[in-house]
Amino acid sequence: MNMKPLYISLLLPGLLMAACGKKADKAPLTYSNPVVETSLPDPTVMRADNDTFYLYATEDIRNLPIYKSADLVHWTFAGTAFTDETRPDFEQEGGIWAPDINKIGDRYVLYYSMSVWGGEWTCGVGVAVADRPEGPFTDHGKLFRSNEIGVQNSIDPFYIEDNGTKYLFWGSFRGIYAVRLTDNGLSVAEGSEPQRIAGTAFEGTYIHRHGGKYYLFASVGSCCEGANSTYQLVVGRADNLFGPYVDKSGKSMMDNGYEVVIGKSDRFVGNGHCSEIVQDGAGNDWILYHGVDLQRPEGRMLFLDRVLWDEAGWPYVAGGTPSLEAEAPEF
Repeated sequence: MNMKPLYISLLLPGLLMAACGKKADKAPLTYSNPVVETSLPDPTVMRADNDTFYLYATEDIRNLPIYKSADLVHWTFAGTAFTDETRPDFEQEGGIWAPDINKIGDRYVLYYSMSVWGGEWTCGVGVAVADRPEGPFTDHGKLFRSNEIGVQNSIDPFYIEDNGTKYLFWGSFRGIYAVRLTDNGLSVAEGSEPQRIAGTAFEGTYIHRHGGKYYLFASVGSCCEGANSTYQLVVGRADNLFGPYVDKSGKSMMDNGYEVVIGKSDRFVGNGHCSEIVQDGAGNDWILYHGVDLQRPEGRMLFLDRVLWDEAGWPYVAGGTPSLEAEAPEF
């Protein structure tokens, strides 16, 4: 049997499209959540000078894990920020929780919490520095402890620079507070006293500037009860860094008002404590956060979703819950 006519007929549509300067649509690349099936709670992320993304998380992997990625979807383990010899020790037997990575000047500056469960008056926030995002990090010790600064449960630090001034925000279910830092970011500025900006429903603060406003992302509920976790990612917004932050109805976050950004689904619960928002090559906004996969509820896995903005300027994710499968970031 002569197959040539059939072969040519199968090729003809593609040849005609090529001749007309067209090509068949390419299916978009997709990803599935969780993007890392390893427990990486409370993630923080930054894009380094080499265009690689680096992610740091609470030390379910001892000494604070570092992962890296070129596309926010495929992550590889790059080591730990500390070793048993170099890890912070101002809280004896304490864990290193909820880091926040930044580049200040020529150095990578890592803020972290150190605490034991229930140690709300002895826990505190420390800082370490490195010349490279993969470390090694040199610990500069504590910035403050709860009993020194007068803020109970002083964990979950977040650094931001605004109008040339550096600030640190922190707190967990005892109010969200802020202080001014020195120019190098390694100490609390002399004379700076804690200023409260949100109520007692929140922890895991992250502030993002968008469209001329400030958006305070935080988490409410229980983070760490496996399949029974009730964590949700929430937000309020303000015209100024120090607020007042309000929900859509105008209720202040000082009075525990908020809008839910990511809630639970039939498969994923305990979704919260987000990273910084980062942009892909197409200008789309993306956020990483942890959640519990009910099919494997042993840890808090790493999730990724695109952040969208409605006509009134409020952030949301499609469906209000973690995506199962979605179009991947463009790079």
